Amino acid sequence: MSSGKSGPPPLPEPLAVAVADSHTHLDMQEGTPEEGLARAAAVGVATVVQVGCDLPGSRWAADLAAAHEQVWAAVALHPNEAPRIVLGDPDGWSGQRRAPGGLPALEDALAEIDALAARPEVRAVGETGLDHFRTGPEGAEIQEESFRRHIAIAKRHGKALVIHDREAHDDVLRVLEEEGAPERTVFHCYSGDAAMAKVCAERGYYMSFAGNVTFKSAQPLRDALAVAPLDLVLVETDAPFLTPAPYRGRPNAPYLIPVTLRAMAQAKGVTEDELAAAVAANTARAFDY
Repeated sequence: MSSGKSGPPPLPEPLAVAVADSHTHLDMQEGTPEEGLARAAAVGVATVVQVGCDLPGSRWAADLAAAHEQVWAAVALHPNEAPRIVLGDPDGWSGQRRAPGGLPALEDALAEIDALAARPEVRAVGETGLDHFRTGPEGAEIQEESFRRHIAIAKRHGKALVIHDREAHDDVLRVLEEEGAPERTVFHCYSGDAAMAKVCAERGYYMSFAGNVTFKSAQPLRDALAVAPLDLVLVETDAPFLTPAPYRGRPNAPYLIPVTLRAMAQAKGVTEDELAAAVAANTARAFDY
């Protein structure tokens, strides 16, 4: 492993209390999944939730979870994926141009997500939700319909719902209220403020914090974490994205969870071990394992 400023960060001190990375993308990271899982385990990250963003990624997540007891899967069409399927897009997850498939293609894709969600190693439907940053007005209606359909899939199979909410707080909360949220709902990479955290707490939604909670500019996130009930807090990497400080800009991976968790404990005013124990219990409860 490189020690240079552009290579992977070094392994942090292991956690005394093992935790889970509630949201990662091992298929987008360097090295084999087995290497990534081994590094994570070495520092006390005993479990990971592998998250799919499209059909190939969701199939891969389910298969990986079936093959590794420390992995659980979440399957979905990412909020930006549904408009790509219907309208076509030159910049999809594969980087290849996609021809418009129309609503029948979306129906077919949702049917496969529904089938994948029935598998026992799949413990969540997500990441789904709304993204007003990357999807313009032309895709908004498709995106919201996809979100509603994912909520129904999660409830039908008794699985957790994993939310992607980018610049769409009010609309995400509205749709969840209109549809009726599943019993277990997780806001992945929580990005709201303290006021929204109180709303999530009132509704029993889990809030999962990523490496960006360590950024200097992220005081609103730390304020949200401070008011979030300890029994609704999770930690994640969203790797390879959102690498925590002081390694921002370098590749993220599940083994860096301790860096984020330690910063979270400081912001929350609890000990590292207290937060780790709570996060471990919360993640197991949220994903029903």
